[in-house]
Amino acid sequence: MCPTCSKPLAQGEHCPYCRDWKRDIEGVRSPFAFEGLMRKAVHHLKYSHFKALATPLGRMLAQYLDSHPVAVDALVPVPLHSRRLRERGYNQSALLAAEISKWNGLPVVTDSLVRTRHTKAQVKTDSAEERQRNMAGAFGCRDVRLAGKRILVIDDVCTTGATLNSCAAALRAAGAVSVWGLTLAREV
Repeated sequence: MCPTCSKPLAQGEHCPYCRDWKRDIEGVRSPFAFEGLMRKAVHHLKYSHFKALATPLGRMLAQYLDSHPVAVDALVPVPLHSRRLRERGYNQSALLAAEISKWNGLPVVTDSLVRTRHTKAQVKTDSAEERQRNMAGAFGCRDVRLAGKRILVIDDVCTTGATLNSCAAALRAAGAVSVWGLTLAREV
């Protein structure tokens, strides 16, 4: 697996995408492939209001983090734009972060990193480059509470890492010393 984005590798130390793209995020960890039962579970959590799935899925992420530790001080869920939050009624990444926190005791900070503009849903983009453009500058920090901290950004799925990287850029601009990403699944 690529040590930066967790994408399965046929050969080499890094995937071509990570070799060629300057990232603000240290790396992304994803315990599952985004296929089969995990794809169904994520879709039910995200689009069908099965919020109860956050408990077992968050527990799996916490267990993964226990066996594959990353030195962090706080969990930060990827924020939704206020318009999308009103439509969905909840942030699935925040639900996952809350469950992880129950297991490992790390604080969850939900009100520092914010989405500063409404973007097209990443699932509706056609390429990695379009995903990067779509997410560029989409996040900012309201304050400097995370300055000097090591952050673990939580999301449901990593496809190219553009969303996580954009979050990392905003967190680093606000003084975070390191930013890692943790998602349930990785698009393969």
